[in-house]
Amino acid sequence: QVQLVESGGGLVRPGGSLRLSCAASRSISSIYAMGWYRQAPGKDREAVSCFSSNVGFAAYRASVKDRFTVSIDTAKNTMYLQMNDLKQEDTGDYYCAAGRVQCSETVVNTPGWDAWYDKWGQGIQVTVSS
Repeated sequence: QVQLVESGGGLVRPGGSLRLSCAASRSISSIYAMGWYRQAPGKDREAVSCFSSNVGFAAYRASVKDRFTVSIDTAKNTMYLQMNDLKQEDTGDYYCAAGRVQCSETVVNTPGWDAWYDKWGQGIQVTVSS
């Protein structure tokens, strides 16, 4: 079973950038689908992005599209989330996950698909504040 470890969070000012990393304990290319989720204080967990290696497809939540970019480095078995032009509403705990659902626009923009992700990292905090 795969283990996932996030890193790269922290405090950043509005308009700034951060890059989150998610290191997998085995070949990331063999994982059917991966995703990034976040949970703000007092709110439900929501999808941010997903990626399916078999088709090289990525999808993004509407509110982060054009600001966030997901990528993978197969040599390092690591998935990244580059976050640019960060806003206060991006604040939260960010989690990477490995799952059984093909990445799609529906998966990231419709609640409930997180149940299809079997493995989760421990989460990492991102705070956007001036």
